[in-house]
Amino acid sequence: MTTSKPQARRGRPPKVARSFDDTREALLHCGMEVLTEQGFAATGIDAVLKRVRVPKGSFYHYFDSKEAFVQEVLQRYAGYFARKLDRWLLDESVLPLQRLSNFVEDAKAGMARHQFRRGCLVGNLGQEITALPASFRQTLEDVLLDWQVRLANCLSEAVRLGQLRQGSDCDALAAYFWIGWEGAVLRAKLVQDAQPLDTFATGFLNGMAR
Repeated sequence: MTTSKPQARRGRPPKVARSFDDTREALLHCGMEVLTEQGFAATGIDAVLKRVRVPKGSFYHYFDSKEAFVQEVLQRYAGYFARKLDRWLLDESVLPLQRLSNFVEDAKAGMARHQFRRGCLVGNLGQEITALPASFRQTLEDVLLDWQVRLANCLSEAVRLGQLRQGSDCDALAAYFWIGWEGAVLRAKLVQDAQPLDTFATGFLNGMAR
């Protein structure tokens, strides 16, 4: 059995004692941190390389372009956030609406842990959509729709268990939640406080209870 050689990469190879995969993973991890703080336009590739201690000029050894890099960071973030949602929204040890409240509490703790510097990568990029490459528009919408489905499934279970009234439009409620939640995250970053998250979540849950 024969194996093909890895395709040669553009750019200068790194002068660091790390494997290609390890360095690439470090760049993606750092990219997620920086982009959740700054967004696309304000994130310079040189700053990411410096933080990971990769020589300037080596970026194209790992990624074909800034667009390709950010697209992959976005996919990593989407996967990370989907796992976070599943951890809370699929927790059968508590009732469905408490699962949503637990997600909110976890999000508040996460933002506070980073002094409200980091927000939601999807929300950050969504605010820049007119300046982003066209490839991002559908990717961002697909991620939001995935989150919407996950929450709608949790709300449907709340209907089944009697926490929400029969006939509740769980898809519409889930869409409403994510539209409002992204605004609350932005406001929390602005005022550097979790109150906007509490205000929105309380209003959402109380509105469904009526």
